[in-house]
Amino acid sequence: MPSPRAAVLNTFAKHRCSAILRTKDPKAVRPALDAAIRGGFRIVEVTMTTPNCLKHIASLCEQQVDGKPLTVGAGTVLTVEDAKQAMAAGAQFLVSPVTDPQIITFCRQHDLVSVPGTFTPTEMMTAHKAGADLVKLFPGPSNGPAFLRALHGPLPFLRVFPTSGVTEDNCEEWLAAGAFGLGFVASLFEPSDMARHRFDLIEARAKRMVKKVTEFGAARASEPQASTV
Repeated sequence: MPSPRAAVLNTFAKHRCSAILRTKDPKAVRPALDAAIRGGFRIVEVTMTTPNCLKHIASLCEQQVDGKPLTVGAGTVLTVEDAKQAMAAGAQFLVSPVTDPQIITFCRQHDLVSVPGTFTPTEMMTAHKAGADLVKLFPGPSNGPAFLRALHGPLPFLRVFPTSGVTEDNCEEWLAAGAFGLGFVASLFEPSDMARHRFDLIEARAKRMVKKVTEFGAARASEPQASTV
């Protein structure tokens, strides 16, 4: 049996996309997350700045879809105390907008997946050397896929997970450039839809996003492998 941390990493490698909710509207939190889940997301992240985030994390951890549990994480984890609270609520992975070696160490000590925020190659290597499982590219630069291709030239071992800047229209470009996975934030939970509580539109958008990511992975898997002879 893989460790809890290894199992979560396997889930990231399989699904390659997460739904990341950041909102100040307490009435929209669960309906928006449920819309993303109905749309096909199986990895969900609730930021610590979201109202009642710990309660929602705990509730999501108890939910199953098609007989399988969701993979649930906490975002905007800025301190070790944040990390402790998120872990107590059941979070399986912790995401930060910055790199804090103390939080990465905490994750290693407690078998949690760590996803610190980075923007430059130096920051990514710092996070990697500190023990980060994935490196979050935040915010995604406007030339994101080209940036990622250039980065992977000398640093192909980095598992880069871009978030802000990933959209329905460019997600395939990011994956083709070598992104380990993608985090959909405002491009999924579109602010005007959230304000109007149009969760039906969020669900439809989620379905399209998940479909694109899944089909990209299937197409890559079916490509002939280069001969090693």
